Amino acid sequence: GIRLHKGVLMYAAEHVKRLFQGAKAIDVDVGVTPEGLIKMMYDTVDANEMHEGVHIRLMVTRGLKSTPYQNPTFTVGKPTIVIAAEHKTAAEGPKVNGMRLMTTHVRRGAPDVQDPAWNSHSKLNCIAACIQANKAGVDESLMLDPHGFVATCNSVHFFIVVDGVVVTSKRKYILHGITRDNVMRIARGLGIETREEDFTLTAVYSADECFVTGTFAGVLPVREVDGRKIGDGERGPVVRRLQEAYVKEADAIARRGRGG
Repeated sequence: GIRLHKGVLMYAAEHVKRLFQGAKAIDVDVGVTPEGLIKMMYDTVDANEMHEGVHIRLMVTRGLKSTPYQNPTFTVGKPTIVIAAEHKTAAEGPKVNGMRLMTTHVRRGAPDVQDPAWNSHSKLNCIAACIQANKAGVDESLMLDPHGFVATCNSVHFFIVVDGVVVTSKRKYILHGITRDNVMRIARGLGIETREEDFTLTAVYSADECFVTGTFAGVLPVREVDGRKIGDGERGPVVRRLQEAYVKEADAIARRGRGG
C-alpha cells in the first residue's frame, strides 16, 4: 500500500520501483513509466478530492486472457492497473497498547520456491498465516524462515529491541519493505544501533521491546508473542522515539510537496 499524507504520496518512488522490479521478474510489462504510474495515482486522489488519511492499493495484473489458463501467452491486450484509494486511518489504540502475535506453522519460502521479494497477489502462505492468527484471536502471525529463524509477520515487518539495539531479520526470506527500510534509516539517524541478523524465538520472548512496521500504521509496538509478555507489556522508549521520528519525517516530506 501507499499512504497519502497532506496531499503527498509517501515514498511513492520507492514503492513504484519495487513494483517494477517484481513485474520485471515475472515478465509483466506494466505499460507505463514509473513516473506515469505515480501521476495516475495523483490523478485518482485529486479526482476524488482526497487529501489526508488515504490508503492506496496499487495493483497490476497481466490483463485479460483469451481463456482461463495460467500461461501468460494467452494474455490479450494491455495490463490491468487498479488504483484503489480509500479513506482509512490506523486506530490510535494499538499505537500505544500494542499488538498480540503468535508464531504460525506456515513458513516463509526460499527464493527458488517463490521469491519473497515479489509483492504479488499469489501470497497464499501469508494468507494462511493470517487465517491462523484470526482463528487464534491475535493480531498477526509471526512467520519463521525455512531454518527456524524469525523472518517477518504475515503483513508487516518485525523487530526486537535488546539493550537499546534494534534487530530485525535478514532480507533473504522477506518482502523488501519500504517502511522497514525507512524506519531503520531513521533509527540510525537517531543514533540507535540497528542490525539485520538471524535470531530465534528465544530472543523474541526475552526482548526488551518488540515492534512491527508497515505502510498503513507506521510503527506499532508488540506487547505479547505466543502468550509471553514482552518487556513490561507497555510501549517502550525506543518504539516511542521511532514513532515520533517517523511522523516528523512524514510531515517533512509533505511540506516539500509533490515534487520534493
